[in-house]
Amino acid sequence: MEYTELTVSTTTGGADAVSALLMRLGAAGTQIIDKNDLPDPDKPGRNWELMDRALLDEAPDDVRVKAWFAAEDAGRVLEALRLELPRMKAQDAEHAFGALTLDVDSIREEDWANNWKQYFKPFRIGEHMVVKPTWEDWTAEPGDRIIEIDPGMAFGTGTHETTALCIELIERYYREGRLFDIGTGSGILAIAAALLGAKDVYAIDIDEDAVRVAKENVRLNGLSDRIDVEKGDLLKGVKGTYDFAVANILAPVICMLAKPLTAYLAPGGYFVCSGIIREMRDDVFNALNAAGYTILEERARGDWCAFAAQKPKD
Repeated sequence: MEYTELTVSTTTGGADAVSALLMRLGAAGTQIIDKNDLPDPDKPGRNWELMDRALLDEAPDDVRVKAWFAAEDAGRVLEALRLELPRMKAQDAEHAFGALTLDVDSIREEDWANNWKQYFKPFRIGEHMVVKPTWEDWTAEPGDRIIEIDPGMAFGTGTHETTALCIELIERYYREGRLFDIGTGSGILAIAAALLGAKDVYAIDIDEDAVRVAKENVRLNGLSDRIDVEKGDLLKGVKGTYDFAVANILAPVICMLAKPLTAYLAPGGYFVCSGIIREMRDDVFNALNAAGYTILEERARGDWCAFAAQKPKD
């Protein structure tokens, strides 16, 4: 099968919005190529010797968001993008989205399925987590907890700052009890929590493909008895209470979710949230305070920040 490959040039801050636009238009998958996400081979003590330096040298300076569409849909999608991209650019007074230029190419299905994998190598997050794609080898060191992951085309590998911040905060604050992963994507956060000892994890995503990918990753890590992955829309249909919740989603959704989530958190329960672009940091901070949480920690990396918050104990 032939696919049409569309590439939009943008920035780190604009990549998620561009990817979301392409998915709304029916992309079979998206890939964000951001030089800032690639490990530095010269950075000591982080096992970057596994990184092929040529990939870093060849990576484009701007951020590229690639998307793949069935060839018969290309005309419709191009027409939509030739309206949407200029509209985004006209509204972008601060140039946060960059060039927003569009390139078009064709690609065979087998190339589409595999060409992105060259950019995904094993890497560490936090003190003990190692994220390892299923097609790579890794020699574990004492204390390593290995997350085996095959993310598919659009659901997260852990290289993005928002996912790394979440895993670091889970590693620091999770101790015991039920955990709720809201918007699980590839399942990486749920898997990290289970490897840290969580025996009862409920992970949801509104996207059926994400649910499928997450279930497969849970199986690959031998954690199907600990992690239940289902299709779900935020708090709709959720039952019971949880000792820990994590959400790596958009800042406006976190603001909307903060207060109603407290009904599902046990007294003293933790809420780790990420996916917050710096410009919306204050909105999330204020929403957490207004909902009655105590903010335990804030971390930032690149254009993103994350919070660890706690519901009052009584």
